[in-house]
Formats: sequence, structure tokens, C-alpha cells
Amino acid sequence: MRSSVLSLSSARDAFSATPPLERAVASALPTRLRPADLLRLTDEGAEDVLAGRYDHLLPSNGVWPADERWAARLLTDDEVDVWLISWTPGKSTELHDHAGSLGALTVLSGALSEFRWNGSELRRRTLAAGDQASFPIGWVHDVMRAPAQSVASTEPAFDPALLEPTLSVHAYSPPLTAMSYYEVTGHGTLRRTRTVLTDQPEGDM
Repeated sequence: MRSSVLSLSSARDAFSATPPLERAVASALPTRLRPADLLRLTDEGAEDVLAGRYDHLLPSNGVWPADERWAARLLTDDEVDVWLISWTPGKSTELHDHAGSLGALTVLSGALSEFRWNGSELRRRTLAAGDQASFPIGWVHDVMRAPAQSVASTEPAFDPALLEPTLSVHAYSPPLTAMSYYEVTGHGTLRRTRTVLTDQPEGDM
């Protein structure tokens, strides 16, 4: 993984590992961070997880949840949230946006399927371990753990065990306060179904 110019390690003292109990909802707060900064943060966050610096936040029994997505907030301040997410088979986030927050992710292990609305249809891509993606304001997508068969189709020697666990590191700036959910209509348009207040990454766990 690439080294980070905006270092999580050097900023550690400026962040609190304890999430605030309340946050004012702000759907369009300005942020000095840009997608490239968030990509660096998720990249270094993934390196820190691999190095064991967040072992104290991982499941205490060493067993990743098998039925529902799991997440731990790695770092937070008023400007950015950084999360580690564990993905389980068949559980998607639903089609959603991140309100006024920019986002980015780095896949740490396994692979994710992303279905992104491009203005006329949903386009699918697979993000494997080491891949990164950024999400500008207005980005609408659904994310789920990639089915083994979809990864196998691109990797002839694919071992399904490589999807265990499927982990990714996400960053949002400003920190996430709301998400809107959508459905694709029979006319090939996008319709918002609901908006929720949340500080959970990629939808409630």
C-alpha cells in the first residue's frame, strides 16, 4: 500500500477513539479534506490494522460476526471519521448516498461488489484487496461482500477462503450525519425512499 502524506499516526493525538454522543446534523459542511486525502487516510488505516495497532478494537474472541456487518470506529474528530468494516455474505447496504460527506475506502481483505448509479443505470465493479475508491458528494451506490463466484470469474486460481474475513477501511469528511436511500423506478430513474440520521458507516450495522 502507498505511504500516506496525511498520516493517521501523526494525527493520532488530534483524534479521539471515543465517538461523540451527539453531532449537529449538517448535510453540506465544508471540509478541507479532499478525496485524495481520504484515500490516504484509509490506506494508512488499513496498514495500521494489519500492523495490529487496532487489535484492541477487534472482536475479543477473534471470531468475526457471520450474520451481520460489523464496524469499529478507528479514529474520529470534527473533520473526519475512519472506520473498519467487516462484511458478511448476502448483506448489502442498500442503494444510498452520504448526504454532504465525501467518502473513500480501501479494501483490506476479501473483495467488495459496488453497484453505482451512473445517471441512467447501475454499474457494477469488484474491489479486491488493495483496491481503493472515493465517493464525491452525490455518489449513490450499494455495497456488499463480493460473491465468491464473481471473484473466481476474474481469478482463475481463486480460493474462496480468501474472502474470510472481508474487511475494508472507510473515511468520511465531514463525519457522516445522514444518509438517503433510493430505488430504481420502472422508468429508469432514481427515487429517494427515505432519509435517516446516522453516524454509522455505509448504513446502520
